[in-house]
Amino acid sequence: MQTAEIVAIGSELLTPTKTDTNSLWLTELLNEIGIEVKLKTIVGDDEMRLEETLRDALDRSDIVITTGGLGPTEDDITRRVTARALELKLEFREDLLEDLRERFRSFGYEMPEKNRQQAFVIEGAEVLPNPNGSAAGMMAEKGGKILAVLPGPPRESRPMFVNHVLPRLRESAGTISVRRRSIMVSGLGESKLDELIAPIYTQYSNPVTATLFSRTEVEVQLTATAPTSEKADALNAELTEQISEKLGIAVFSTNGETMEEVVGRLLKERGETLATAESCTGGLVGERITEIPGASEYFLEGVITYSNEAKTRLLGVPADLISANGAVSAQVAEAMARGARERAETDYAVSITGIAGPEGGTGEKPVGTVFVGYAGPDETMSMRFNLPGDRHLIRWRASQAALDLLRRQILKRG
Repeated sequence: MQTAEIVAIGSELLTPTKTDTNSLWLTELLNEIGIEVKLKTIVGDDEMRLEETLRDALDRSDIVITTGGLGPTEDDITRRVTARALELKLEFREDLLEDLRERFRSFGYEMPEKNRQQAFVIEGAEVLPNPNGSAAGMMAEKGGKILAVLPGPPRESRPMFVNHVLPRLRESAGTISVRRRSIMVSGLGESKLDELIAPIYTQYSNPVTATLFSRTEVEVQLTATAPTSEKADALNAELTEQISEKLGIAVFSTNGETMEEVVGRLLKERGETLATAESCTGGLVGERITEIPGASEYFLEGVITYSNEAKTRLLGVPADLISANGAVSAQVAEAMARGARERAETDYAVSITGIAGPEGGTGEKPVGTVFVGYAGPDETMSMRFNLPGDRHLIRWRASQAALDLLRRQILKRG
């Protein structure tokens, strides 16, 4: 199996506000054609460190892909440094310069002289056209190694990679295919999950299994390797079936669906409707539901009742119920869900009331205490959750708990 490295170039990617998304996208496509990404590196606009990184990458990997640093400014160092790493020169291409001039004229401008440097390419490299920007890409080979040099903006680099680099790499990769499949699980911790499924997946060396914990769920990721994508998919499907059978209703997706997509699909298939009533999550459940196209078919309304007075006025929660039990309680969560369902005249309603923090907790109800209410055709009920994390995570996990409770209740009804 061929190996690859990805080098993201640009000092901005080393700041806390910017993320290198290109490498994630490239890794997925490379894995699909049987090329394993062994290393990803982010290098700032430092010529010495970049040259060292590229030389090392070309020594140890079959394929090196760079993104970024192809602009017209002084800190765009990729051209000259990649040429040095390959021990080649840069050559000036008059045709590229004319293309650049024409591009600027088409927008009604004269090309700034600084853009002239974008007409220099690595000696002997294949020029990769960029209809979406001014920076042409390059693809060079030396000593059996392939170096692909791509622009940074995804709207430029991704079409360039798919149209010009990927076909070449697919030829060199041979017949090996690597396919991934994710089993999404809610309501189980990572340790308990692994305890249940380890006796199953440890019987397989292919697919390889990994468990990944996110802010709201656990993902069981399967990676199968086979001569064709069809055979790799079949290997994943076999293990997916066994794990899903063991975990039962805790599995909410085996095909990439989010929790909100699963809930929306269930409601749509049944022709049923939903309303929400939220306090500490401030409308997050409603936001997630309405992110899905077509949500208007099943989501009728959502109410944010942050204050006790709003719970009484908008949902009909008795004031004495709140006084007796507290706003964060099973009784109030159930009353909120019942009131939302009755007022919206929906099949289902879910509610959330809790303490997201960082203040407001007590010994009996610490920060992270959340009650999720459910009202449906057959029953009204609630569940208490003690959710870890900061305010952001508690709110997100509460929204997931509400959607998962709804999913389970819908499936319970058949």
